[in-house]
Amino acid sequence: MLSAEINELITKTGTGTKCGDLLRQYWQPAALTVELEGERPVKAVRLLGEDLVLFKDEEGRFGLMDKQCPHRGADLCYGRREDNGLRCPFHGWLFDVTGQCTEMPGEPVESKMYEKVQAKAYPCIERNGIIFTFMGAGNPPPLPDFDCLVAPDEYTFAFKGLMECNWLQALEVGIDPVHASFLHRYLQDEDIETAYGKQFRGAASNTDIPVTKVLREYSRPEINVDETDYGLRLTTTRDLPDNARHVRITNLAFPEAIVIPMGSDMVITQWHVPVDDHHSYWYTIFTDYSKTVDKKLMREQREKLYEMPDYVPKINKSNNYGFDIQEQQTSTYLGMGDDINVHDQWAVESPGPIFDRTKEHLATSDKAIIAYRRMLRAAITACENGDPLPALANGEALNLKGPVAVDTVGTMDNWNEVWKEVDADRRSASKWAKDPW
Repeated sequence: MLSAEINELITKTGTGTKCGDLLRQYWQPAALTVELEGERPVKAVRLLGEDLVLFKDEEGRFGLMDKQCPHRGADLCYGRREDNGLRCPFHGWLFDVTGQCTEMPGEPVESKMYEKVQAKAYPCIERNGIIFTFMGAGNPPPLPDFDCLVAPDEYTFAFKGLMECNWLQALEVGIDPVHASFLHRYLQDEDIETAYGKQFRGAASNTDIPVTKVLREYSRPEINVDETDYGLRLTTTRDLPDNARHVRITNLAFPEAIVIPMGSDMVITQWHVPVDDHHSYWYTIFTDYSKTVDKKLMREQREKLYEMPDYVPKINKSNNYGFDIQEQQTSTYLGMGDDINVHDQWAVESPGPIFDRTKEHLATSDKAIIAYRRMLRAAITACENGDPLPALANGEALNLKGPVAVDTVGTMDNWNEVWKEVDADRRSASKWAKDPW
């Protein structure tokens, strides 16, 4: 359990908070690129407790700035996108993507006052369907060379969803390997020939087995956590019959992304981003190593489950997350459908917006959560003292690649090499993937 003071330290991220200062030293997802498509690419954004406006100018550059005009505070989300900037309709002041005022049309012609007015603004980079922003002081570091960010656009798909809880609760479910054996337990196995993303093929054991069966029947995995340049690598193994061992490699890319496998050729990178202390968005990039993705189909499938334009899940606490007692008895352990996003949503929202961790009792299987919180607290202290931060070196990005995420089967003797071989094989067959080693 944590003290109330430490719980507040690692959950609160608004302006002036210590954890907020830390997160602002890293690139944060601000919006999906598709949210700036259409006739008027201007959008209200709430990020780390700040109310901002995001827009794209006529040259295709993105700007993110305080949504209140620095003149009289009018809401710039209703601004006019014109003259290669965003113009406040109150008095016509014009701002470029850097927040610099470039015109004050109501002032005397000879006035140079506009040169002295600079709105708070943050730099933006668009990459594979997500617009990232840097909200910290000084020069931003480069984006890391993670697979999801260096893959050609046609091999990726980005989406997001709202969670009504603190960012830390949303993140920690992704570094909890045991929960999948219970929260995501299916009482009946699927056809592995048609169950996309819910199967694995053991290269070493030459065995096909549904992952649903592995998770259901082998619920006490061995978990190892290793510190890396990018954050943490989780190695989760489950011993199977006939000298076989299931191995799953997942990652925590500091400070707030998880990298997990989905099938043999696709990896998910998911950031958990604070909207404010009681709400967060998950932003995901699906990255395929072998083939281009059908973005239209993937978006259509997911939009059926979310209310636009705010990406609010249609299945949520207002309708009891779709809970069905008959389903819980016969089909799924949780009774809330087949979508694991709904499962996770219930798990992280039901403790309340910020769980009182003075009542928490972490167990041995929570070792990744313990390691991450230790890293987070140390990073908060380092940020406060001006010391080097995880996944950054004196403000410059390390050579961060991968991270490798694999789900496969080996033998008791070769399991720790098999996952590396599986990753090497798919990279050698890929048209774009780089060697992370």
